[in-house]
Amino acid sequence: MSLKEYTPGSAFPGTIGRTWEQSSPAWPRPLRAKDGAPNVLFIVLDDTGFGHLGCYGSPIHTPNLDRLAKGGLLYNSMHTTALCSPTRSCILTGRNHHSNGMATITEVSLGYPGYNGTIPFENGFLSEMLQEQGYNTYALGKWHLTPAEQTSAAGPYNRWPLGRGFERFYGFLGGDTHQYFPDLVHDNHPVLPPKTPEEGYHLTEDLVDRAVDFIADSKQVAPDKPFFMYFCTGAMHAPHHVPREWADKYKGQFDDGWDAYRKKVYQRQLKLGVIPPGTKLSRHDPDVAEWETLSADERRLYARMMEVFAGFLEHTDHHIGRLLKFLEETGELDNTLIMVISDNGASAEGGPHGSVNELKFFNNTPESLEQNLEAIDELGGPRYFNHYSWGWAWAGDTPFRRWKREVYRGGTTDPFLVHWPKGIRARGEIRSQYCHAIDMVPTVLDCLGLTPPAALRGVTQSPIEGVSFRHTFDDARAESRHRTQYFEMFSNRAIYHDGWRAVCPFPGPSFTEAGEGFGESKLTEERLRQLDAEGWELYHVAEDCSETKNLASEERGKLIEMIALWYVEAGRYQVMPLASPDRAVFSEERPQITRDRKRYVYRPHTSPAPENVAVHVLNRPHSITARVDVEGDAEGVLLSHGGLTGGYTFFIQDRRLHYVYNFVGEREFHIESGVEIPEGPSELRFEFEPTGAPDLAEGKGAPGRGRLFIDGELVAQSDIAATMPLVISLGEGLTCGRDDNSAVSSMYRAPYAFRGGTLREVVVDVSGEHLRDEQSERKTAMARQ
Repeated sequence: MSLKEYTPGSAFPGTIGRTWEQSSPAWPRPLRAKDGAPNVLFIVLDDTGFGHLGCYGSPIHTPNLDRLAKGGLLYNSMHTTALCSPTRSCILTGRNHHSNGMATITEVSLGYPGYNGTIPFENGFLSEMLQEQGYNTYALGKWHLTPAEQTSAAGPYNRWPLGRGFERFYGFLGGDTHQYFPDLVHDNHPVLPPKTPEEGYHLTEDLVDRAVDFIADSKQVAPDKPFFMYFCTGAMHAPHHVPREWADKYKGQFDDGWDAYRKKVYQRQLKLGVIPPGTKLSRHDPDVAEWETLSADERRLYARMMEVFAGFLEHTDHHIGRLLKFLEETGELDNTLIMVISDNGASAEGGPHGSVNELKFFNNTPESLEQNLEAIDELGGPRYFNHYSWGWAWAGDTPFRRWKREVYRGGTTDPFLVHWPKGIRARGEIRSQYCHAIDMVPTVLDCLGLTPPAALRGVTQSPIEGVSFRHTFDDARAESRHRTQYFEMFSNRAIYHDGWRAVCPFPGPSFTEAGEGFGESKLTEERLRQLDAEGWELYHVAEDCSETKNLASEERGKLIEMIALWYVEAGRYQVMPLASPDRAVFSEERPQITRDRKRYVYRPHTSPAPENVAVHVLNRPHSITARVDVEGDAEGVLLSHGGLTGGYTFFIQDRRLHYVYNFVGEREFHIESGVEIPEGPSELRFEFEPTGAPDLAEGKGAPGRGRLFIDGELVAQSDIAATMPLVISLGEGLTCGRDDNSAVSSMYRAPYAFRGGTLREVVVDVSGEHLRDEQSERKTAMARQ
């Protein structure tokens, strides 16, 4: 009897009698991919500029990525949205970022259709499409596609990786994370790193280990089953973390500065053919200091920051090489369609002076050259959350203008490699056809012989908005099918059409020329009209790819046509209304998964509460009350939020009650009780009362007075002169009964879990209704008089 198979829901092809002897069986047909279907591997780098990889002319060693270019194709006109989450939504759905509701990152989303940070299920992910075609689907590393308020253990989980078609996930849900103390999630639950920094842990190595495990687990059982892997390093986003020996490889190589770097890379790009002959190097950016004008200390610090970045990139390439080697050793490499892309241009988020703690950037806290110089020997190590000066971002985008978050080509034109020996005859060639991240999904479907599904998981699908570029694989002269593409990011606008590009920078071509910094500018209707009348620039990028000759005056008719086309595309893809950077960055209007409350109850042994769902205590009166039964030498953390970059922690040590506020890693404000905590049940309390107003322009939150109480008695008080105004932590959430990952305070070693008694619960109250110690208040008032 031959084996019969059928698709469930169709007519049963066997026969059913009264007994098995009178019946013939048939089996539901297993879901199998087509014979010979290739694996698909997306490698997504973060904040990696057009001039950063060796194969794009950089002096940084990237032999494994260079090997992909030599064995495949290098594209020099691939475009992104200029920001991470928006681009990643394009990569996985084939739809534009506003169509995905991802005008910006999820943490600063607004309530408009194109800005709500919630990718609709009508815009299916490639993982969902390929899972239904018999593929295993894996996501590793950075995700950053779930609404920020939905990333806690309360869910919902339907927009986590496993809810969007991935069968396995190992990585982090937010936008960045500490490379030595990452905020890891395995499938749908948080986990701690398997090793410590002292034991040699680094996130990139860990991600590759897990990637290999995921593939090996499946292939040993079903060797013919293909996989789709979405592999996203935390590199090259800050923090630039790498073991010292990797950074030291580049010692002295950047001492001549960013201007020299640009010239060298530009010349090499011309020689390699990465940019067309005759391409000019874009102007010196007005926001970037001339290297020769910097002090010796500044040059020494900034050069070291770039050495660390270069070492980080080579280290990343090394571990990507381990993944490629595994595919080669298992015979999978030749039939794996690999696409390597960066999500945007190089990042200027280190500011003009660089940073040893990127939390300062997000709190608008000024950098100190003296403090940064003190950290120079430890840059790249676990103590700092470092980022280079924006002069290096400008250099990393050679030959283009500007950087991440802006829509000149420095922000939107990024490295892109395609490698598929079994499917592409060409080797080591350059392709110049215009492409966008939305084209990756339709190209993969084209390569696999699949059409976009009409429905996924019962949801009718929207049209794919990208176009396939498979026809360019073996034809360098093939015409680009992607003829028009709009751009918008924080009210920076641009439009490409048939070799022309119009750009309307906001607030201006540079902060210096605009007289305004990022987040300071407000876009009113009047200003928008002015920008449309006077702010647009026009470039014929078919002949001037680096946007050096503004033709707005000479080609006025063409410019008006391009502006009108931008508005047509904006209407088509949900781009309106335009939102000022100040409106987007500081919005706190997103609805939470529960109703507003004034009282938060936390318990030990629970998952961390991420930044966006943890109790918000910044700039407001609040109290923290722990109910404990103390036995013997009880000690440990009662409640903590944040890590070594900043945060607060409430803990017991030496039988005394302590509170530490870590201000952006610069200073710890410590309050300690003058008496010991008695044995038995106790109520331990911290209160904060603001004594001034926050100063957002100076990056300072509300100062205040902190008090400690034991069973209602005031036992200590002290001023907390500096607090953070906007963000407490970069990933490390709020935990009860321990301090996961890096420690908030230097007074203990994480996790410093509570022991020696029972911690029942910790209640954080933001109602402002505090205990009052009237005797202490009278004494204070008399002293001030």
